[in-house]
Amino acid sequence: MIYQLVKYFNQQGLHFAGENLFRFISFRAALAMIISLIVTIFIGKAIIDYLRKLQIGEDIRELGLQGQAEKKGTPTMGGFIIIIGILTPVLLLCNLANIYIQLMIFVTIAFTVIGFVDDYLKKFKKNKEGLAGKWKIAGQTLIGLIVGVVLYAHPSVIIKRELVNTMSIESSDNITEKIHMDKNISASFVDAKVPVTTIPFVKSHELNYAKLLSFITDDYEKYAWIIFIPIVIFILTAVSNGANITDGIDGLAAGTSAVISIVLLIFAYISGNILFAKYLNVMYIPMTGELVVYAAALVGACIGFIWYNAYPAQVFMGDTGSLALGGIIGTMSVILRKELLLPIFCGIFFVESISVILQVAYFKYTKRKFGEGRRIFLMSPLHHHYQKKGMHESKIVMRFIIVGLLLALLSLLTLKLR
Repeated sequence: MIYQLVKYFNQQGLHFAGENLFRFISFRAALAMIISLIVTIFIGKAIIDYLRKLQIGEDIRELGLQGQAEKKGTPTMGGFIIIIGILTPVLLLCNLANIYIQLMIFVTIAFTVIGFVDDYLKKFKKNKEGLAGKWKIAGQTLIGLIVGVVLYAHPSVIIKRELVNTMSIESSDNITEKIHMDKNISASFVDAKVPVTTIPFVKSHELNYAKLLSFITDDYEKYAWIIFIPIVIFILTAVSNGANITDGIDGLAAGTSAVISIVLLIFAYISGNILFAKYLNVMYIPMTGELVVYAAALVGACIGFIWYNAYPAQVFMGDTGSLALGGIIGTMSVILRKELLLPIFCGIFFVESISVILQVAYFKYTKRKFGEGRRIFLMSPLHHHYQKKGMHESKIVMRFIIVGLLLALLSLLTLKLR
């Protein structure tokens, strides 16, 4: 809103001291991080007290984990602290006319609603299972469908490429035959309306999803949505569930998400800046620079939440927060064409999810073959395995975050290492 007001005043010929600062994404991003951090810390106490008043405490199943009994009654549904911390600076400082910001706000609210319904059924309706799995997946699929359709069909969603790098796709009907001469660089660019993504560690580092259908028909470009939209749905569903699974011990999901958000912030800054995109030979995606402000707000909100969620936690985010965090991360990855990098910079989410899948699959296989189910891990998800081995959860969280930082650095290396 502040950004919109500054823009409106400029159009009316009204000026004030410091107005030029709001034109800089770096300034607005720094301000967004500060605001989200302050808002999260200051409203956190009030929300925790309110949740306690409503007696919305965590029900703990006896799993034989160290420190488990002490967590009983800790307020949950604290994800609202994160969501408010994100949306406050976003609404104040972002360009709300930007299609990517509109999409991110929609995703944030939509996934929060699904998580809230799940938590509401558990806490208020005393339904231990919460929202049925099929309905949760249905909601995630619907959100993914909307995101996929917008990213595929919206006229503002394009990439720009140097003309010399677009020879392989110039025959496509989806290329706008308009060459732009940018004032800052002496290179010609064309608008490309194609569903492409970045392949890490590969010199020719782009994959056109439409070409996956080339063996079926020569007119494959028209049917690219058949590949692209299901991939978007899968990514949003997988990442949101991965974040939900990771949220099992104090500070883990929020700390991991903060690291991931920093990676996305850097990718957004590079992809949205024509000079950096040209220098690093990555896709220049117009208007994604605004996502730097959103990612900065996300970093601040996650760190602010850790203020209350670090061991011993005063509040849990619940599905209200974890599903939203995963949805935000998944959507931003797709927008920035970095979804194939998700197993690296979201490696903690990925490994946590895989540990559950492997545990369940192996247990069912051995039960069918030997009549008795066997386990790969002492307990899944993976962080519970280390708890069973006697490691304190604070140490587990710190080591997972350190691994997350290493994976984040590896992800950033892919900008040059190919």
